[in-house]
Amino acid sequence: MLEEKLSGLLDAIISWSPKFVGAILVLFIGFWIANKVINLIRVSFEKTSLSEEIKPFLISLISAVIKIAVVLIAAGILGVETSSFVAMLAAVGFAVGMALQGSLGHIAAGILILVFKPYKVGDFITIGDHKGFVTGVQIINTMLRTLDNETVIIPNGTAISDVIVNSTDDDGMTRLNIEVYMPYEEQYSKIEGIIQTALDNCQYVQKEPAPLIGIGTFDTHSIVVDVKPYALVEDYENAYFEATQAIKYAMGAHNIKVAYSEGVELGPIGA
Repeated sequence: MLEEKLSGLLDAIISWSPKFVGAILVLFIGFWIANKVINLIRVSFEKTSLSEEIKPFLISLISAVIKIAVVLIAAGILGVETSSFVAMLAAVGFAVGMALQGSLGHIAAGILILVFKPYKVGDFITIGDHKGFVTGVQIINTMLRTLDNETVIIPNGTAISDVIVNSTDDDGMTRLNIEVYMPYEEQYSKIEGIIQTALDNCQYVQKEPAPLIGIGTFDTHSIVVDVKPYALVEDYENAYFEATQAIKYAMGAHNIKVAYSEGVELGPIGA
């Protein structure tokens, strides 16, 4: 009886040996080829304009798909019913997808942002009620640093479904938006000249492109003058404070009066 069992075991080993060796060879050669293919893809990605954040994600995804395919082929050589295994993987994937439905939406949105680049790290953008510098674009979240030096983490699904205002141009500059109130009795050309001279003496305000100055609206008590100088993105805050301070000082030095918000009485602005 022992001899029969040993004989049956030997027959099974002999029967399974070619399949087992074939499966091992498929795994070994398949993983070797997969690594070569991944290296080629990695080199080709380096020559593209894809974001640095999305390259590792795509490479990892492609690597996982190829290696799973190699394992399924090896399992098929061993005689494993791969159709049920694939169905199980599909069911698990579906269950995980349903559990992470919101996160997957943010991941898909993150891929779109990283591919089409409506904004990038360093840009000054506005998303909904949030405004600040982009400090990171990840697969799931976009991170902003506000002017109050706070970090705002916005899910990519929320970001891409909202209106995005990118205030940074291709030269790394952004335009400031300053409102200056002038009395109706003053000549606009005089006020424009005062503002222009004040901006010319600002260190952080760019001379080119030239600042845009013009009448924005006619308010109840004053004329609102829109002042839109340019500054480098990294100098946004310094340029804004410097420009507003310079304009305020120049208006005071020229004894320009303004209407205070609590009434129509004119008062000195001070230096």
